[in-house]
Amino acid sequence: VQLQASGGGLVQAGGSLRLSCVVSGRAFRNIYAMGWFRQAPGKEREFVAVINWTGISKYYGDSVKGRFTISRDNARSTMFLQMNNLQPEDTAVYYCNAGDYFLQQGPYWGQGTQVTVSS
Repeated sequence: VQLQASGGGLVQAGGSLRLSCVVSGRAFRNIYAMGWFRQAPGKEREFVAVINWTGISKYYGDSVKGRFTISRDNARSTMFLQMNNLQPEDTAVYYCNAGDYFLQQGPYWGQGTQVTVSS
């Protein structure tokens, strides 16, 4: 399974970005859980959001609830993370993740995309 993340960039506080993660090498609908994690410099990797294969079950980290929305398009083998009202503390490298168990890190990782929020 290969994951390719994109969509990061530089944005001012209060702005928005939409991350994408394209999956190849395995039928997307057969990947039960897809998620996003992030890692800021000097900090541990942090859970951001996860979604199950139907797109019905979603779960968010406390720091992003109400601001970020995770979704997936099984026909396009793509997962998305819509990030609104971004704050400087959201600055990090964002990684997409895939696996077979909801709320657990899966074994497949994308290469990461940098999100930088200026104040």
